[in-house]
Amino acid sequence: MSESRAEDVAAIRALLAASYRAWDAGDAYGMVADYTADATAIMTGSLRDSRDVIRQNMALGFDGPLKGSSTCNKQLSLRFLGRDGAIVVSESGILFAGETEVPDQRRVNATWVLEKRDGQWLIAAYHNSPVLAPAN
Repeated sequence: MSESRAEDVAAIRALLAASYRAWDAGDAYGMVADYTADATAIMTGSLRDSRDVIRQNMALGFDGPLKGSSTCNKQLSLRFLGRDGAIVVSESGILFAGETEVPDQRRVNATWVLEKRDGQWLIAAYHNSPVLAPAN
């Protein structure tokens, strides 16, 4: 991996970690601080079509059903699309107060699409889908 790619990997990991920390703090503004203005987030049953809409929805969640929650995230892969694009795949889930593990039914696989604008990595799109339970 070239030095610039190592720097890009570190910057992307730091960006995602900052977003996760903001979630854990219930900070909707901080959570979307590194999203592009035209970012999209697709989650089961919803399309959020801008950074402002994502922030508004997260603020409602943090004041309601997501109050006191945190996230558990494991990066599965990171690959670059040319010089200024990247895709991160992760396994994630929401931990509610008192939980130490994410129940299987709340685990999701997530795709993050990032782009580098003016030397800074930003989240351009996010999508998640439930992890299917293993067949018995």
